[in-house]
Amino acid sequence: MDNSSAYKSDVSNPINLVVIVPVYNEAENLRALAAHLIKAFRKVEGVCWKCLFVDDGSQDTSWEVIEALSSEDSRFQGMTLSRNFGKEIALTAGVETAQDADAVICIDADLQHPPELIPDFIREWKKGYEVVIGVHGDVEDYTLIKKIGSAVFYRIINQFCDISLTTRGTDFRLLDKKVVRTLRQFSERSRMFRGLIDWMGFRTKTIEFNAPARLNHAKPSYSYKKLFSLAINSITSFSLLPLKLTGYLGVLVTTLSSLLLLVMLTTQIIEWQVYTVQAYFVVFITFLVGIMLSAMGLMALYIGHIHTEVVGRPLYIVREKTMARSSD
Repeated sequence: MDNSSAYKSDVSNPINLVVIVPVYNEAENLRALAAHLIKAFRKVEGVCWKCLFVDDGSQDTSWEVIEALSSEDSRFQGMTLSRNFGKEIALTAGVETAQDADAVICIDADLQHPPELIPDFIREWKKGYEVVIGVHGDVEDYTLIKKIGSAVFYRIINQFCDISLTTRGTDFRLLDKKVVRTLRQFSERSRMFRGLIDWMGFRTKTIEFNAPARLNHAKPSYSYKKLFSLAINSITSFSLLPLKLTGYLGVLVTTLSSLLLLVMLTTQIIEWQVYTVQAYFVVFITFLVGIMLSAMGLMALYIGHIHTEVVGRPLYIVREKTMARSSD
């Protein structure tokens, strides 16, 4: 039996699907990606698809290529941002534009996210999964520093943050229209796109793939500085631990200095040890530092609550509702 039959749908009632591609200096890769997308969707029947390129302030001829693709094939469309806002915002802009789609698929332009997996994504979505995530196995372009940094990042964020982030998950994912609708409710500017999706808690399926080398061996758009900034934003967005650490440190310093002062007074009284005024002064100053740090930690908790309220995430998310029966 033809494997493509597993992806057939009712042709008379096609599924509307939008592929979101964030673009930053990817002029040499866009036509190759377009060809791969066309080939991938030939294996899927009953899907009316289009591709939306989001030009994130590219400095090369990416927008000219997007315009050319759009004029040649109406399935390819584009939008360009006024400057480089970053991949997270570009993805958000694309998803918010695709309001009428039954589902959207986010994919990178350098073919490290294989478009050939799109039929598999659609198949899992039709089974009832609302989020289908591409999880990378081996990545040819990953250096040892990136591999170690990635492992440490996932360990920290899953251990200390209010989120269970899909380990080795990527932005290559299919989102049901329910997820898209919910995502538009989030208003924070410093965001981790995949983190917000994982935080929602919709039914999720992962598909593992081995990422090939970056197309044309282009220079990655995410530098170590940007990756570090994204990691910090992610941790601070989903956890108050960095704020609480100040308070914990203050309590520790206050406790240790209090115990040390008690030991010094006791040994001085029973004449086991004689301490100078300077020694008492140093311990007392340390005690005051602990009090100050504890106070800062307490203020940090209030700041954390303000941060949580200002972010404005929805209090809850309704996956679906039962329809009330009409009385005969």
